Amino acid sequence: MVMTPLRVEFSPAQVAELRRRLRCRELVPNERMRLECVRLAAQGRTAPEIAMVLEKHVVTVRGALHRFLDGGFEALADAPRPGRPPRWKREDLDALEDMLDASAAEGRIWTLPALAEWLRRERGVDLDSSWLSVLLHRDGFRWKRTRDSIRHQADPALQAAAWERLEGLRLYG
Repeated sequence: MVMTPLRVEFSPAQVAELRRRLRCRELVPNERMRLECVRLAAQGRTAPEIAMVLEKHVVTVRGALHRFLDGGFEALADAPRPGRPPRWKREDLDALEDMLDASAAEGRIWTLPALAEWLRRERGVDLDSSWLSVLLHRDGFRWKRTRDSIRHQADPALQAAAWERLEGLRLYG
């Protein structure tokens, strides 16, 4: 069985549209890959060449080209995801991040359940603390378990006096 090469030809308006879409910052990775397939095909490359350049399977490249030929640029977008929409919005996490940055400057320490409570109270977003942990890790937040200590709140003068009393109570040397 002989496969005929898929040919993609562009008008100047389509070239401009392709460049505009490739420059978009909010472009999801799968759609970017499909646009790159179309861009390389418009340069005259074959599906196996495109697959080698993009490190994808030839069937994936041909699927992207068929999508474009059948439906244009709109057909290259990902299909809507099934399931319930998320309970939170990006603005909610941005507000939480701003609050955490301000709290860090003040030296305030937060726990994940307290952060989840803050989101519920201030933003009306009900998230489990374990899922909030996943979302914060995705955004690059890192933390460590704090020690149960109040050493940072101790008065240095009282500490010095306590050490002197302890030295006087030593039995040996």
